[in-house]
Amino acid sequence: MLRLLSIRDFVVVETLDLELASGFSVLTGETGAGKSILLDALALLLGDRFELRQLRPGASRAELAAVFELDDRPEVAAWLGEEGLAAEGDLLIRRTLDAQGKSRAWINGRPATLAQLQQVGERLVDIHGQHAHQSLLTAEAQRHLVDAFGGFTALAGEVAAAWQDWRTAIAERDSFAAAAASTQAERDLLAARRDELAALAVDAGEWHLLSLAQTRLAHAAGLLETATAVEEALSEGDDALGRRLSALASRVTAQAVHDPALLEIGALFESARIALDEASRALRGYRDRLELDPAELRATEERLAALHDAARKHRVRPEALPELLQQTEGRLAALQETADAGALARRAAQAEADYRALAEQLSAKRQFAASELDDRVTAMMQELAMAGGRFETGLEPLPAPAAFGLERVEFRVAGHPKQPLAPLARVASGGELSRIALAIEVVTAEVGSIPTLIFDEVDVGIGGTVASTVGRLLHQLAQRRQVLCVTHLPQVAACADAHFRVAKHGDERAVRTTVEPLAEPARVEEISRMLAGREITARTRAHARELLEQPRRPGPAGPPQRS
Repeated sequence: MLRLLSIRDFVVVETLDLELASGFSVLTGETGAGKSILLDALALLLGDRFELRQLRPGASRAELAAVFELDDRPEVAAWLGEEGLAAEGDLLIRRTLDAQGKSRAWINGRPATLAQLQQVGERLVDIHGQHAHQSLLTAEAQRHLVDAFGGFTALAGEVAAAWQDWRTAIAERDSFAAAAASTQAERDLLAARRDELAALAVDAGEWHLLSLAQTRLAHAAGLLETATAVEEALSEGDDALGRRLSALASRVTAQAVHDPALLEIGALFESARIALDEASRALRGYRDRLELDPAELRATEERLAALHDAARKHRVRPEALPELLQQTEGRLAALQETADAGALARRAAQAEADYRALAEQLSAKRQFAASELDDRVTAMMQELAMAGGRFETGLEPLPAPAAFGLERVEFRVAGHPKQPLAPLARVASGGELSRIALAIEVVTAEVGSIPTLIFDEVDVGIGGTVASTVGRLLHQLAQRRQVLCVTHLPQVAACADAHFRVAKHGDERAVRTTVEPLAEPARVEEISRMLAGREITARTRAHARELLEQPRRPGPAGPPQRS
């Protein structure tokens, strides 16, 4: 909901801060006072393009700002979060234009593009008028409105999801068909590599063990010679190290009778002798196990060569061959899952069938909702000075299915009996377009999603009872949405919850526009002016008071409510 509109140095407005509340508010004033300037300023904040002529003469920069309350508008808060423009509390939109024609914009204090202003504006405000910033003119908004009016928005979401599933299945099928040759070549290559590695039967850690065995076997003769020579030096022969160590130990121990301190040293000799004996026995065992086996050496070297050749062929380290086999088998399994062209075709066909079943159900519901919407809006048009006018929701079959269904939704209207139906976007009269928009908004008030509605020229070409009807309907609509209306009709102004008078001051050299909220006495005077012009009499004021006492009372019955 729009809470504040702030304008600085824009056209003929020097300084203006317009605070708005919920309900129905009207802007009135003399012709040319600048009422539409406020709407132009708001439209610029919502993404329209600035023109240099809109800068107030003599000013260096125009500044516009609007504050919106986002209560119960989670979709707007979600969009702001996605765009990185979220902030605590209300939404602030600000825009400037300088004398060089440069324009800048901010949303919640962060720089924003015109596209972002337009996107957030589409979620916040609808301006209905001759050159309107209104979503009702777009096919997407009309389709969403029909779906919401019929109560099957969730079904429309299911159709969109089914369409996406169908497109994904088609893409997978077509992608497989296009890549079938290269996929088969990859499968053949992987299968050959898998068979080769499987036949090689390499185990984890085998390369390391074979390398150790090859080194041992290749140097077996030298190892055997070394073990024999060292064992002999330790324990064989009269001059063996073990015998000499025993003799030295005995000599030291023998002298210990003269000095007991030698006993500790003798014990060290004994420990060394025991260690030499253990080393000698270990060498004997190692020599007995060591074999000179050329055949085993040859087999080991052949196995190492086979693993090395395979590793070099597949560009991996020899110890990584077992992992390569696992990866190859995994990739083959993955290709096998998507290699069934028949399964992919069946999946695409099933996805299409699922989509069409939902889309046809949606089409049937749209036909029913469109018929009811047509009847109710047409009936409302009769009350709004469009006797014999017709409203029709066209459902045109699409040449190809789309995410939103099987048909295009288009609102069509005819303002009088002899006029042919034409798309709503082609309605030439701003007043007629505003009244048709009012009829649509009133009929769909329960399901409309735009929180703020602004009507300009809604009263063009009408008066009397029709004007009272317009006022009553605007007030009725304001029970669910914030409504702001620029009007020249006292019957409409009298129905408002809040009344603002726009006035122009100054002369040809310096002109400025102001906006003043009106309390009851001033409101009587303004409505009297709207009734009689400059010649305000006691009777005129009495009539104004009567108008102010009558609005909001039940008037002619509106269209029947949906059951």
